[in-house]
Amino acid sequence: MKKTYKIDVDCANCANKMEEAARRTQGVKDAVVNFMTLKMIVEFEEGQEPKKVMQEVRRNCKKVEDDCEIFI
Repeated sequence: MKKTYKIDVDCANCANKMEEAARRTQGVKDAVVNFMTLKMIVEFEEGQEPKKVMQEVRRNCKKVEDDCEIFI
């Protein structure tokens, strides 16, 4: 399952950090961040609950870029 989330991030480098943090999160099959549209597309692994996984994605993204936001 894929879902798209609106994000708030200041620069393209920060967006890349968010993308890598999301990809490393357990339950995420793939993640792509588009800085120009300020969107994150997340593909979840089979059987995962998106809301729970996205809470962990947000936590991991805040570790690498503390002023970013993901609107779940």
